[in-house]
Amino acid sequence: MKKIFLLAVFIPMIGNAQLKDLLKKGQDKLSSITKTNSGIDIAAGLKEALNKGVTDQVSKLTALDGFYKNEAVKIIMPAELQKVDKTLRKLGMSKLADDGIKALNRAAEDAVKESTPIFVSAVKNINFSDAKNILMGKENAATAYLQNATTKDLYTKFSPVVKQSIGKVGADVIWSNIITKYNAIPLVKKVNPDITDYVTNKALDGVFKMITVEEKNIRTNLGSRTSNLLQQVFAMQDKK
Repeated sequence: MKKIFLLAVFIPMIGNAQLKDLLKKGQDKLSSITKTNSGIDIAAGLKEALNKGVTDQVSKLTALDGFYKNEAVKIIMPAELQKVDKTLRKLGMSKLADDGIKALNRAAEDAVKESTPIFVSAVKNINFSDAKNILMGKENAATAYLQNATTKDLYTKFSPVVKQSIGKVGADVIWSNIITKYNAIPLVKKVNPDITDYVTNKALDGVFKMITVEEKNIRTNLGSRTSNLLQQVFAMQDKK
């Protein structure tokens, strides 16, 4: 009540120009608040961007050579087997080493093809803790959040698919041959790598790298915002 009384006393003391200025500032502030809280579903927009990454980019990994001829995601020998690779090549078994690398990539290509619904489901079920900060964050912020929130569950679901794909493309036979031949070399330290674990982790890395490609594209290229929701949500990011 006191505030109303003080306001009633104070308003007549304000000049007409000052009053108009105050009203304009108030309207501008209200407009700013309305635009910020305009009802645009930022989380839905981020999910759509991630889904677009799966549709437009991850699908490329499922094609023949999708991993093998894509230097950004190509799977090479595990670090602990670099010595194996060099030794085989020194002994004239370069083809066997090359076949081993190709087999790992073929297994990843097949596994991603078979398990794309797993990644779609991960995007659908993700719960953004602070969608606005993610939108205004780094160019890969949404993908990084997805990766941190889902990798553990994705690994559990994806690993059996990778194991099946390793057998399907014959990678298990090729790698058994590689390890047998290497371990038969005198004086070498015997190896027994977990190929399923390695391919699973590398394939997951590849999937997230490709989703990142699309997220960056949407953030920087207006033509990649192919829906009203993407246009509305990422226009907010443009103004930061």
